[in-house]
Amino acid sequence: MMRGARRHAPASVRATALRLLARRDYSRVELAARLRARGLPAPEIEAVLEDFERLGYLSDERYAHALVSQRAGRLGSRAIARDLREKGIESDTAKDALAPLAQRDELVDAMTLWKRRFGQPPNDEREKGRQVRFLVARGYSASVAFRVLRAASAADDENVE
Repeated sequence: MMRGARRHAPASVRATALRLLARRDYSRVELAARLRARGLPAPEIEAVLEDFERLGYLSDERYAHALVSQRAGRLGSRAIARDLREKGIESDTAKDALAPLAQRDELVDAMTLWKRRFGQPPNDEREKGRQVRFLVARGYSASVAFRVLRAASAADDENVE
């Protein structure tokens, strides 16, 4: 053994999970995957996750609501729903978390995002395609993306006259 080097005993599942949760919230599936990736024993992981849920340290509902509020306005509801699925959030929990987005006007959100990114209507078809792809990639439907561009073009035409 080299001088000054110490051998570290493997951290307990509980201590590792707590350290991860101290930095940010995780979904149950995501935290379990991180713990498994560290080579920790699966039965202990499940027991710790059950305990953490009971104590309120781990909550898929809280995580889902936080993710939705963080990404609303920057992403469309379809992209946020996809992110929730990828994080292992159950569909009922995801629907509850996405409910506030139903009250938001997706067209207004998409228009705000488009203005921040582009600010002016496309000059040609290539630029139009790029702007549509930008909005679609952020979870807005193609119909919303085209409505944004039509509204922007109409506003630009009014400013010219």
